[in-house]
Amino acid sequence: MTKVKSFVAVHLFLLQENQVLLLRRCNTDYMDGMYSVVAGHVEAGENVIQAMHREAKEEAGITIDEADLHITQVMHRKSDTERIDYFFIATKWQCEIQNGEPNKCDDLSWFDIDKLPDNMIPYVRYAIGASLQDQKFTLYGW
Repeated sequence: MTKVKSFVAVHLFLLQENQVLLLRRCNTDYMDGMYSVVAGHVEAGENVIQAMHREAKEEAGITIDEADLHITQVMHRKSDTERIDYFFIATKWQCEIQNGEPNKCDDLSWFDIDKLPDNMIPYVRYAIGASLQDQKFTLYGW
């Protein structure tokens, strides 16, 4: 039996007035030109909440109190590898949102959650839709 090595990532749905903050990827060699959300891999020795705090600070320049950070969904995803994605929602944060990684993101914009752009990473679009339907766990790509 082959052991599975899964990569773990965190994703953040920042919400305000029925809008979600999206970032357009560039210069990353992965889905450049597509919109996604604040996201990243969990690093060694880090739990998913710590990783989400770090990514929010690095990519959007914000801090979020732990009480204001809520897991909305877990996705077991198959792409080139098997992945476990934790999706968080936050509606409150500190500091003004800014593009913390302009070398990896060429647009940071609010979009109506019901009118997402066509050029969006498919599994992230799927996760937003599933979260709106209160699905706490999803499979994607199997």
